[in-house]
Amino acid sequence: MSVASLIRAGEAEACRPWPRFSLTQGAWAELAAALTQRDAPVLAGLWADTRQVHALFRDGGDALIASVAVEARSYPALSAAFSATSRSERLIRDLWGHAATGGIDERSWLDHGRWPMAHPLSPRPGLPGGAVEPPQFPVVELMGAMQVPVGPVHGLLAEPAHLRLTAFGDRVLRAEARLGYAHKGILALMRDKSPRAAARFVARLAAEATVAHSVAFARAAEAALDTPAPPRAAALRAAMLEHEIVAGHLDNLAQLADAAGLAPLHAALGAEQEPLLRAAERAFGHRLMMDAVVPGGVAADLAPDGITALRRTWKGLAAALPALRRRLDPLFGRLEGVGIVPRTASVRLGPYAAHDAAARCRARLAAIGHSLERLDTALDTLPEGPVSAVLPAENGEGLESAASLRGPVWHWLRLDHGQIAACFPCDPGWWLWPLAEAALADAIVEEQDMIRLSLGLPCAALDL
Repeated sequence: MSVASLIRAGEAEACRPWPRFSLTQGAWAELAAALTQRDAPVLAGLWADTRQVHALFRDGGDALIASVAVEARSYPALSAAFSATSRSERLIRDLWGHAATGGIDERSWLDHGRWPMAHPLSPRPGLPGGAVEPPQFPVVELMGAMQVPVGPVHGLLAEPAHLRLTAFGDRVLRAEARLGYAHKGILALMRDKSPRAAARFVARLAAEATVAHSVAFARAAEAALDTPAPPRAAALRAAMLEHEIVAGHLDNLAQLADAAGLAPLHAALGAEQEPLLRAAERAFGHRLMMDAVVPGGVAADLAPDGITALRRTWKGLAAALPALRRRLDPLFGRLEGVGIVPRTASVRLGPYAAHDAAARCRARLAAIGHSLERLDTALDTLPEGPVSAVLPAENGEGLESAASLRGPVWHWLRLDHGQIAACFPCDPGWWLWPLAEAALADAIVEEQDMIRLSLGLPCAALDL
């Protein structure tokens, strides 16, 4: 039986705009086995609440949500069939205490042994202990192999991640990442708050995707309460999303140019990004547009000269793009054949995970052009009217998404009389880190910075 059929055979639960299906543990185990099918839908997220574990799949343009009840504090693991889920299973055990039976990795993920209690989101948190710091990594038994630790503290301003490379000479034999150093306890902070109050925590999940996470969360809250944002707010959100994507891709290309030793190109890309940040501040009040999106709409309307500032910036970048493409040729040449992702690992994860670092950079450059085309007419027919709506204090459950520079961001939440009872953000970074480990295998040690940057790996969006 297919994954979609297995899920839809479960008991439907109220969730907007897509129902959520509750499966027995036996059906969930069958689901794990079905993930190996060639036509299986894309797994976009795996998380939990106090009673259930949830899996989100993308089936074409639809979303499929499957849930399984936790029995005796355990549930059947998915990682035996789809190894990339092991990190999510480790997070679920750290936060809620649910163990994945048959899972491939039992080490902690977020808990570094510093928490005052174990399983802080469970109904009955336990005593601390069990986590190991510094983290343990598997050892490659090969004479002459050595372990090279990278991070979590870097010489430059960067997100904290510990990457452990096992190298033989100048070649990487194995790579494994450990995150959790930027854990903020956001899921606990959001509980028992209204969507409007919790939106400030969502906006700080990932600076480079603050709009994407804010829009996905706002749409999920609006879907749960069946209260859509006004048309003017929806149009402004769409423009903000595309603006953020363009700025994010330029920043990523600039970081890659710096890592490749192309200082003039790094400066040129930064010079193209800066007007975007200034225009965002003028139009929406913040360079990153943080807190500009709220459940129900947007925090404020465009500034009086906001449209002029945005259009001038978009047109200027569009005019500069042909020359910028030519200047990027040395970077593309430097990245040819670097960080090749095995096709079996990247087939479902879109162009930013495809082939080598050069192909990923070309995909980002193409995405900038596509976003600028959409932005060219984004505000031509901006509807008149209010920019926010009042959300009722009612019960509901919702799941929605928004486009980000890494791919679709999803947010799920359940409301109890207008207050958040449970929630979770699904960032594409969960699936990009395993790709980075695959791309680093057999790479040159000195190229690890460029490989990581080419994939745009986040930390804060996963550390939660």
